[in-house]
This record gives sequence, structure tokens and C-alpha cells, in this order.
Amino acid sequence: MAAALCFIEIPKGSRNKYEYDEALGGIKLDRFLFSSVVYPADYGFFPDTVGEDGDALDALVLVNKPTFPGCRIEVRPVAVLRIKADHGQDDKVVCVPYEDPHWSDLESLDDIPDQLRSEIEHFFSIYKQPEGREVELEGFEGAEVAQRLLDEARERFSSRSRG
Repeated sequence: MAAALCFIEIPKGSRNKYEYDEALGGIKLDRFLFSSVVYPADYGFFPDTVGEDGDALDALVLVNKPTFPGCRIEVRPVAVLRIKADHGQDDKVVCVPYEDPHWSDLESLDDIPDQLRSEIEHFFSIYKQPEGREVELEGFEGAEVAQRLLDEARERFSSRSRG
């Protein structure tokens, strides 16, 4: 699978919710998570995409050590966690750094350790609850679905740019 560029907003282990703000041209602190959970991996988005929820397609990048807000990483999608949230489908594409020997053996959903999958599901099932917002987890799907969602999100972006 070809490399895709991911823009990191939130480092692994953070309780701060950072977001890229186009008007500012940079990262801003959106809010603090009200629960005691932390992001289980680096979190960001794929530039030049539009997900089904109207925002850029979200990405979760499995890393050993956290990077930093604004970091760009070439990644390879290996799975997707399908989620329904406030504004519809809010999928999280799970990726590994493209040429990182620590993660090069991960090629599919089945390669992600069960404990890490459980941690990711648990985080996304509860991280909005203290704000009174609910999400519905629809489960993980494989690399093929993740790549299809990425391709569709790129096409949506291109269509909006042309139209």
C-alpha cells in the first residue's frame, strides 16, 4: 500500500484536545478531555480529504513515542475503527509509520495486538461521555476498507475543490 501523509494534532498520551485551525494557520487548544483517559496513539488527519462527517478524515498513528502537534508523518493504513458520532460517520483510520522498523510487521487488523485494539476502542467509546456526547462504535475493519475510505475522502475533497 502506498504511503499517505498524516498531520498530527494530538500526541499519544495527551489529555489536551488540539485542533488545526485554518483561519489561524496553526494548532490551537480546543479543550481538555474531561475524563482521565489519554489518547492511545498520535491522532490527526489526512490533509486534502473530506470524511463522511464533512471534516478531514481522521487518523490514529501507532507510534512507540509521541510526536508533537503539527508533525507530519508518512503512514500506511492498516485498519479503521468505524464510529458514529454527533455529525454522522466519524471513522478513525488506524495507521503505522510508513518506514518504521518497529511497526513494519503490522500490515492488517489482525496484526494489531488485541490489548492495543481494546485500548483504542475503550478510549473512543468513553472520551466524549463527560461532555454529555455519545458515540456508537461499529467495530474495526481491515486495511482494504481503510484505504477505500481514504480514497473516497480524497475524491470528496477534489470534488469540492473543483465545484
